[in-house]
Amino acid sequence: MAENNKNTKQPMPRRRGPGGGHGHGFEKPKDLKSVLKKIWRYFSPAKAQLIIVFILVVGYSVAGLLGPYLLGVAIDDYIAVKDLPGLTRIAIFMLVAYLVSVLLQFLSNWIMANVSQKALKKMRTDLFQHLQILSLRFFDKNPAGDLMSRLTNDIDAINRAISMNITSLFSNVLTLVGVLVAMFSLNIWLSLATLIVVPMMALFTMFVAKYSRKGFRELQKQMGKFNGTIEENVSGQRVVKAFRRNESAIASFRKDNQAVYDISKQAHTIAFLLMPLTNQLGNLFIIILASLGGWLAIRGLVSVGLIATFISYSRQFLQPVRQLSNIYNSLQSAMAGAERVFEIIETERGLSDKKDAKPLPEIDGHVEFKDVEFSYVDDVPVIKKMSFEARTGHTIALVGPTGAGKTTIINLLTRFYDIDEGEILIDGKDIRDVRKDDLRSNLGIVLQDTFLFSDTVMENIRYGRLDATDEECIEAAKMADADHFIRQLPQGYQTKLSERGSNLSQGQRQLLSISRAILANPGILILDEATSSVDTRTEARIQSALLRLMEGRTSFVIAHRLSTIRDAKYVLVINEGEIVEQGNHDELIAMEGFYYNLYMSQFKGQQI
Repeated sequence: MAENNKNTKQPMPRRRGPGGGHGHGFEKPKDLKSVLKKIWRYFSPAKAQLIIVFILVVGYSVAGLLGPYLLGVAIDDYIAVKDLPGLTRIAIFMLVAYLVSVLLQFLSNWIMANVSQKALKKMRTDLFQHLQILSLRFFDKNPAGDLMSRLTNDIDAINRAISMNITSLFSNVLTLVGVLVAMFSLNIWLSLATLIVVPMMALFTMFVAKYSRKGFRELQKQMGKFNGTIEENVSGQRVVKAFRRNESAIASFRKDNQAVYDISKQAHTIAFLLMPLTNQLGNLFIIILASLGGWLAIRGLVSVGLIATFISYSRQFLQPVRQLSNIYNSLQSAMAGAERVFEIIETERGLSDKKDAKPLPEIDGHVEFKDVEFSYVDDVPVIKKMSFEARTGHTIALVGPTGAGKTTIINLLTRFYDIDEGEILIDGKDIRDVRKDDLRSNLGIVLQDTFLFSDTVMENIRYGRLDATDEECIEAAKMADADHFIRQLPQGYQTKLSERGSNLSQGQRQLLSISRAILANPGILILDEATSSVDTRTEARIQSALLRLMEGRTSFVIAHRLSTIRDAKYVLVINEGEIVEQGNHDELIAMEGFYYNLYMSQFKGQQI
C-alpha cells in the first residue's frame, strides 16, 4: 500500500448558496417563444384533439355572436311592428343559439382538460425522472424546498393557466374578431367609435404585463425558499424542540411568510389593476357608443335595433378584452413557473455513463485508488494524491478526525462524484468506464444517516433487492439481529413506518438499514459509521452478524469508535485528505503516532 507524504493543511470548503439565488436580484425572463415551444412539445402528441377543440371553439363563438344580431332583428322587424309570432320564432332561435354555444363550450373544455392533464402529467414525470438522474452536486446546491416548489407550485401554475385558459384564449380572440367583422358590416361609424378604447386598453395591458411577470417570477422563487423553511422545520421538529428553538422557527417562518406576502401583494396588485381599469373603459365605451348612436338615430341614419345590437356587441367586445387581460396575467405566472421547470429539466446530468460504458458483472472486490484527487469546490482539495489497495476479502478501516475525508472516499468509490485526477479501479476496471447501475449493484452501503421510507418494514428491507421474497427479507433481518424487535411492532413486518421511520428508535432504524445491506448481498460492503447510533450492548450483538456478512467480501468500515475496527486487515489513518499512517491495529499502536493518539484519547486509563 502506497503512503501519502503530503500533509498540507487544507482550508475548509465553503458550501455554495442554493441554486437560483433567492437573495439575488430579478433575473431577466427567458425567451418567451422558446418557453412556448418547449410547452408545445408536451401538447403536440394531441394535435387531433386540439384541432377538434379549435373547431368547437369556433362553433360556440359563432353561436354566441348570433344573439346580438338576432336581438336587433327582433327589435326592428318584429317588436316595432308588433309581430308576436315572428318575435316568438326569433326568441326560440336565440335560445337555440345560446344552448348550442353552451354545449359546444362544455365539450371543448372537457377535451382540453383531458389533453392538458396528460401533457402536465408527462411534464411532471419528466421533471421527477430528471431529478433522479442528476448528480449529488446538484442537490448540494439546490434546497429540497425549492425543488418541491417546482414540482408542485410551478406545475400547478402551468396547469391553471393552460387547462382553464387555452380554450378561453381561442374563444376570446375569435369573439373579438367576429364582433369587429359583424360591427363593421353593420355600420362603419359606430364601429370606428368602438375602436377608440382599444389603444388605451392595449397600453394598460402592456404596462401591467411588464411589471407583473417580473413580480410573479420572483414570487415563485420566494415560494421555493418558503417551502424549504417549512420542510426543514417540520422534518426537524425533534431538534427544534430539543434545543427549545420554537420561537426561532416561528420567527424564521414569519420572516419568509412576510416576504411571500410582500412580493405576492405587489405582483397581484399590479395584475388586479386591469379589471377596474377595463371596467371604467367599458363604461366610457358604452357612453360613447350610446351618444353617437343616439345622435345618428335622431337623424334617421340608424335604427334603434341597430343601436341595441351594437351595445350588445360592445359588451361582447369588452368581455373578451377583460378576460384576455386576466388570461395574460395568468400566463405570466405560468411562464415564470415553466421557466423554472425547464431550468431543471435542461440541467446537465453531471455524472453520466460513457457511450461505450461496459457492464460490470459480479465482482471479486479488488479495489485500487491511484493518485486520486478530488475537490467539492474548485481549488479547495479534499482528497490529495491518495493511493491505496484493498485486496479481495480484506476489511479496510478508515480512521481519522471529523472532516478528514473518510466519507468522501466512499462517495468517490460509489461514484456519487467523479474524481478530478487519478484512477479508481475495481477488479482492474476504471469505475468511470463501467455502467453506474452495475457498479452500485455490486456495492452494499450502510450510511451513518439512515433513511427509511414511509412504507412497511418489509418493503424497507426489500429496498436492498426488489426481487427478494418475504422469507429472504426476514432472514436478512435475523442476520442483522433486527427480527426480535420487528416482531414486537403492532403489525410486525407489515407495520407502516412514518416519514423517515420516525416511529422507530435511531438504533432500530440502523438495524433495518443493515438488514437492507445484508439482503443486497454485495461484492463490496461499505459501513459508514454503521453502528454509531446504537448502544454498546446492541453494537456487540450485531458485530457477529456484520462479521458473517463481511466474510469473503471486501469491506470498507468508517468508525469513530476505534474498538469496532481492531480486527480490520488494514487501517488507513486519514487526516486532511491524506493517508498519514497505515497498517493493522497493533502495528499502528506500536508506532505511537497519529492513530495511537486517537486511540489513547478514547481509552485513556484503560488497558490496551
